[in-house]
Amino acid sequence: MKTTSIISTISLAIALLCSTQMNAQIFSDLDVSPMDAASFPSDYKDKNKVVKIIYSRPQLKERKLEKLVPNGKVWRTGANEAAEITFYKNVRFGDQEVKPGTYTFFVIPGEKEWTAILSKDLNVWGSYYYDKENDIARTTVSAIRGKEHLEAFSIAFEKSENGATMYLAWSDVRVPIELTF
Repeated sequence: MKTTSIISTISLAIALLCSTQMNAQIFSDLDVSPMDAASFPSDYKDKNKVVKIIYSRPQLKERKLEKLVPNGKVWRTGANEAAEITFYKNVRFGDQEVKPGTYTFFVIPGEKEWTAILSKDLNVWGSYYYDKENDIARTTVSAIRGKEHLEAFSIAFEKSENGATMYLAWSDVRVPIELTF
């Protein structure tokens, strides 16, 4: 009787060990450029969102912004996958009407002006496959130098007279993009 009990216990232990090994999940380490989201209205309690953007937040790590985001070249607006912006109602982006939907959000940095771009391409890694033919809307906005230095790339919204301003910020650069609705 004891032998049967010992064999049963050993068999159960081996079965549990094998099943744990076969079902173990492999999880990656924390990303150095974590994904984030910003929305308007920004209050998490307000479910009536007009816009939400999902992006990754690269860090400067003692590097120059101009090296990471060269002027005149299309940038994915963050790290890793290109940023995706969702509008939940009609919005004016610059002088163009944009219908509700999800778009990839690219920018082309410049010394004093940046071009902000909405593209119908989705699930894009970086800006390697950016295709101007798929642009939905473009607007040119001023780039402003601020006093505050931000280590991590950030996006935030602020209420404006006719809608909201989406601010892109990194290092001492601030890029305000007006959205009217």
